[in-house]
Amino acid sequence: MSEKEDPSAVPGDVTVVWFRDDLRVADNPALSAAVDRNAPVVALYVLDDQSPDIRPLGGAAKWWLHESLLSLERSLGDLGVPLVLRAGPAGRIVTELVAEVGATAVVWNRRYGAGEIAVDTWLKAKLRSDGAEVESFQASLLFEPWTIRTGTGTPYSVFTPFWRACRRGGEPRHPMPVPRAVSGPAPIVASESLESWALQPTRPDWAEGLRATWTPGEAAALERLHSFLADDLEDYADGRDIPADPVTSRLSPHLRWGELSAHQIWHEVGQIRAGLSASAAEGATRFLTEIGWREFAWHVLFHFPKLADANWRAEFDDFPWPTLDRRALVAWQSGRTGVPLVDAGMRELWHTGTMHNRVRMVAASFLTKNLLIDWREGERWFWDTLVDADAASNPFNWQWVAGSGADAAPYFRVFNPQLQAKKFDPQSAYIRAHVPEWGSDAYPEEIVDLDDSRRAALSAHQSLKQRTQERTYA
Repeated sequence: MSEKEDPSAVPGDVTVVWFRDDLRVADNPALSAAVDRNAPVVALYVLDDQSPDIRPLGGAAKWWLHESLLSLERSLGDLGVPLVLRAGPAGRIVTELVAEVGATAVVWNRRYGAGEIAVDTWLKAKLRSDGAEVESFQASLLFEPWTIRTGTGTPYSVFTPFWRACRRGGEPRHPMPVPRAVSGPAPIVASESLESWALQPTRPDWAEGLRATWTPGEAAALERLHSFLADDLEDYADGRDIPADPVTSRLSPHLRWGELSAHQIWHEVGQIRAGLSASAAEGATRFLTEIGWREFAWHVLFHFPKLADANWRAEFDDFPWPTLDRRALVAWQSGRTGVPLVDAGMRELWHTGTMHNRVRMVAASFLTKNLLIDWREGERWFWDTLVDADAASNPFNWQWVAGSGADAAPYFRVFNPQLQAKKFDPQSAYIRAHVPEWGSDAYPEEIVDLDDSRRAALSAHQSLKQRTQERTYA
């Protein structure tokens, strides 16, 4: 993308489609609605790190966004739709572009964070008062968060009944095809250059491992989905917990950026389900349950917007976190704790922008239970280093491990990294791949005794539980 010079706006019957976390052309309800209006279409992406309560992207996410926008621009170009890039507060940017091109309609796919909802609500009212048509669509989630309620009308706090209620709601809609190309010339609109946003690291360039690991974009997302369903579903139910075996879907960053929709995944699995073996059918069920876990995270965030900052369980506000041990935090961040499975995961994260899910739980448990470091420190580190960090799943999963989140049995779960390694990495293949100096004098000693720190964590949790009970019956 390059800066367009001397632009001239073309007023008329133009539709603006505002892209956010939906960087695809297939199964994109907003884009399809824009094309169906039989008028010129302008696509807009806003880099908004100024609106209140909208969290700025982490470093790894910025790298992915750069690559994904390049892919989206090519796909939209094939449809005759220009992609306009603007940076700034979304409320101002969108209204300015609408006026610039004389747009009569603006469409977008819905978002579910409180800050994003506030911006979208204000914009709907503003644009409609200015005479434009505005419509939003369901594109990211299979089930809108406000539609799934308990029998008493409250949000769900436990996954299994939540997912059961979702399934009772009927099949999600079928995905939409790529829309036809837009006929007629598109308005000429000024676009900032993607390079001017400086989303990719340069000094130092720490993204070499990300480039070697990932291919962002819609085409790569669909290719990965089809490869996973063809090659890995048979072994998924059991193999998904083995970090050295590449049988997980590796679709999470594509889902996070909307290069692929949950609706596409759901119905792709449904189309092949009848011909699956028993083990593959079990894998398919387990895989779709993971999609359900993502839905649950967004359900919780929608009803508890401060998920990244505040304990979901209010009683956890009294948890006796000790003074932050910054040396221990840095050792954890850099994969130098002396605990091989934890260190392997943290190094995989830094190098590739991801971490195997089983190891994520172990690494998070080690930080919050063995080191007794507040879960928010870990959540912020993952936010900056994960290519798939989203506003719901990242804090939701951290709180689940820490014991402060939506979970039926929060207090007693402490992952033992040694036992986890023996069970899920028995040949130490994963550890050796990421910690080559393991077993030599160059590898550090454990920074904390696992047994002693586990007992300290359980004691802290028990004291919290007792204080909560005393307050309840006082």
